[in-house]
Amino acid sequence: MDKVVCKNVNYADKVQGQLLVELLDGYAKDPLGGGSALDDEVKEHLPSKLAKVPHAFSFIAYSGDEETPAGLINCFEVFSTFAAKPLVNIHDLFVKPEFRKKGIGKALMTAAETEARNRGCCKLTLEVLSKNEIALNAYHACGFASYELDPAHGVALCMEKKLK
Repeated sequence: MDKVVCKNVNYADKVQGQLLVELLDGYAKDPLGGGSALDDEVKEHLPSKLAKVPHAFSFIAYSGDEETPAGLINCFEVFSTFAAKPLVNIHDLFVKPEFRKKGIGKALMTAAETEARNRGCCKLTLEVLSKNEIALNAYHACGFASYELDPAHGVALCMEKKLK
């Protein structure tokens, strides 16, 4: 397996911002990311808008020569009211198809966990499609589990309401 290096993204850096957009666009085009490219406006403004979000952070994983971008993780620090501590939500995790099953995802998860621990966070959260078995297995291997307060009341579900 090639060496994997995860580097924190500087959203103000044009090159790093472009890599972030290219990787996220790859995720968006993937069937598990929705199957459609990002809108041009998103591509143009995403890095500068992320730079304005005070608790956003991202890592790009590089494989081998540290010049080949292989994956991306976008995270946001938010707050757990039950623990009265910050937590980190992993919003996007993408590994290019040619780099899958090579430890890239695990390296990105480890980078996010290390950053969350450094920030004094109480936990990591993420969303995953229920039929994405590969991702589910990877997340379980990293210590993630479905969330429930009391088994009698069931497992928490992720829901959304789009605002247009």
